[in-house]
Amino acid sequence: MPAGAANAGPPQGHDRVNIPARGLRNLITDVAGLSVGNAEDRPGMTGTTVLLCDRPMTAAVEIRGGAPGTRETAALDAVNTVEHIHAIVLSGGSVFGLDAASAVTFALAGRGIGFRFGTQPWPCPLVPAAVLFDISNGGDKTWPAEPPYRRLGLEALEAAGADFRLGNAGAGLGAVAGELKGGLGSASIRWNDYTLGALVAVNSVGSPVMPGSARLWAMDSAIGDEMGPLQPPRGADHAPLPPLAHTKLALRDVAAATRNTTIAIIACDAHLSVAETSRLAIMAVDGMARAIRPIHTPFDGDTVFALATGAHALPEPRMPALAALGTLAADCLARAIGRAIWAADSLGRWPSYRAAHRL
Repeated sequence: MPAGAANAGPPQGHDRVNIPARGLRNLITDVAGLSVGNAEDRPGMTGTTVLLCDRPMTAAVEIRGGAPGTRETAALDAVNTVEHIHAIVLSGGSVFGLDAASAVTFALAGRGIGFRFGTQPWPCPLVPAAVLFDISNGGDKTWPAEPPYRRLGLEALEAAGADFRLGNAGAGLGAVAGELKGGLGSASIRWNDYTLGALVAVNSVGSPVMPGSARLWAMDSAIGDEMGPLQPPRGADHAPLPPLAHTKLALRDVAAATRNTTIAIIACDAHLSVAETSRLAIMAVDGMARAIRPIHTPFDGDTVFALATGAHALPEPRMPALAALGTLAADCLARAIGRAIWAADSLGRWPSYRAAHRL
């Protein structure tokens, strides 16, 4: 049982229903016990983001894209022995970006963080990771010695704190969404005694913008002006799915559409089992479908990690409360995606959403 779960206070009755509201920072770090750091290689147009847990936390993962790049995801299956992790890494760099997680793992072991087995001199931290493809975004990838991701992983770990930048930051620096600049996004929500948060690097084949308008698909989930001014649809000429002209799938060079992947983390402060955390991830991943279309294509590696800190017990019966948390998690992830696109700045040949629509 995670620390704090046994003394989590009285369970809530289902007759208590509060209107969800965004957290103080509107960042995933509104979930107590989490910190986030970013590091960038700006000439290379790539970067890394590290989410650090202040204690071992329950985790799960849901992979929906057809071309994922991941580390330690099999260990998170509910049928396996592992129940807790120590950090999560999101990175650019495709396969090279996985080195960031190796560096974070060794650094945490040096701090005495990790699982211990007998008299071994080093603890073994568990640091799952997912990477996105930003190798061909126009940045300088002619690395003189080795890819920068070990260094970026360490820098992001050292920078971890409660406040962090969105948009062209961390793993979102070199991200592209459809034909617009992608980026790093985050959002949080409070409901009853629970807080949920999302962190995402948006680098999708699909478009975040409703065709025929300047309206973000995620706008329906927005709380206040977190995605900028409300942009209504421009008439009724948009289709349920965007025409291919709004996505990378329109390119004659099909290989160009393979360079993607949206990677995310959803966190909550409920006390959940591994199986329940897995259900949270399954429900949360639908937030991608609310904010990007098309999604989970053969060319994306869409991956969502879920974390449960264990601070607050679920009421009995548990399943209705879990269903509510999963619904809020999907909304929170959609909002984080919308915030990533709103916060991103134009970079290289990729215009930002704000520049493209003169907002």
